[in-house]
Amino acid sequence: MKAVHFGAGNIGRGFIGLLLSQAGYQVTFVDVNEAFVSQLQERGEYPVTLASDGQETVIVKNVTALSSVTHGEEVAAAIAEADLVTTAVGVSILKHIAGVLADGISRRVAVSSAPLHVIACENAIGGSAQLKELVYAKLDEAARAKADASVAFPNAAVDRIVPLQQHEDILKVVVEPFYEWVVDSSQMIPGYTPVEGVHYVDNLEPYIERKLFTVNTGHCSAAYLGFLRGYETIQQAMADEALTAQVREVLEETGAVLIQKHGFDQAEHSKYIDKILERFRNPALTDEVSRVGRSPLRKLSPNDRLVSPALQAYDRGLSYAALTRSMAGAMLFKVSDDPEAVDLQAAIAELGAEAALAKYTGIAADHPVHKSAMEQYAKLK
Repeated sequence: MKAVHFGAGNIGRGFIGLLLSQAGYQVTFVDVNEAFVSQLQERGEYPVTLASDGQETVIVKNVTALSSVTHGEEVAAAIAEADLVTTAVGVSILKHIAGVLADGISRRVAVSSAPLHVIACENAIGGSAQLKELVYAKLDEAARAKADASVAFPNAAVDRIVPLQQHEDILKVVVEPFYEWVVDSSQMIPGYTPVEGVHYVDNLEPYIERKLFTVNTGHCSAAYLGFLRGYETIQQAMADEALTAQVREVLEETGAVLIQKHGFDQAEHSKYIDKILERFRNPALTDEVSRVGRSPLRKLSPNDRLVSPALQAYDRGLSYAALTRSMAGAMLFKVSDDPEAVDLQAAIAELGAEAALAKYTGIAADHPVHKSAMEQYAKLK
């Protein structure tokens, strides 16, 4: 079995590539980083170490790589022969890989009706659906018709904490032991071969919202509140009991939405929150506040981890003050090497905080959630 995976970064190597290799796939990574590409081609393997007491190391084998910059022809040919295509590049990068993916799919459907699944493993709701739209825009009508019959883009939810890191071996990656990869089986082609380690469900929304509104909401809340208190790492922030209590308040608000909306068991979800907070505190990981809080404009967007649950809580008559505190924290995230943070501060300076918040969240200035966020902003500032 052959898989093509876009993104040879830490998540690609330490999570998706690892699972695919262990499931018996020959994995071809596609990346812009020429150093990663040449090392993967030369060695055909790399180490993954678990951030656990035992620090176990797994050697991921049966891998190679192609450059998305210089090997476009080979990438398209690999897609045409693949059984599975996955991505872990960031939602904003999907548009940059859509062209070569469309080229590969065009070649494939011209000569074969063999099924192909394309799964975007991104921190977003409907990542694969977004990728499909980008790819289909580059296919001609005949190729789209054939792709409709043999190519599926099932949405997925992925969860594994992989911090920024540097090692003497550039391919080595350290990951937390916990992982979850959930795929919407209702969007798969009948008769698909399941990947060992992947959880398939008929309805993905409860799982993807549970992950996004607990792991991602909690993580960025810890980052923004930690930044304001001068902490450099998430582990330092989570050692602050008062800050941890504030993060828990956020997750209790998102949890109330999830329980009411999706029917999760309250006691089970409370255990899930405990598990997430424990993962944030993992002493074997060092995760920088600047990494976790990065891209505040995306995190403040209407369908993302802060605004969406806050608006859903408002609509359901539930509390959202802790969520708006995290939104305010994002507004005060001043990191000079983060382009989105720089743009946000420039917008606040030019338009004022109230107008900037409305611009990026899509929430009108007279909305109660917006007013709450501005109140929290004044307190935090």
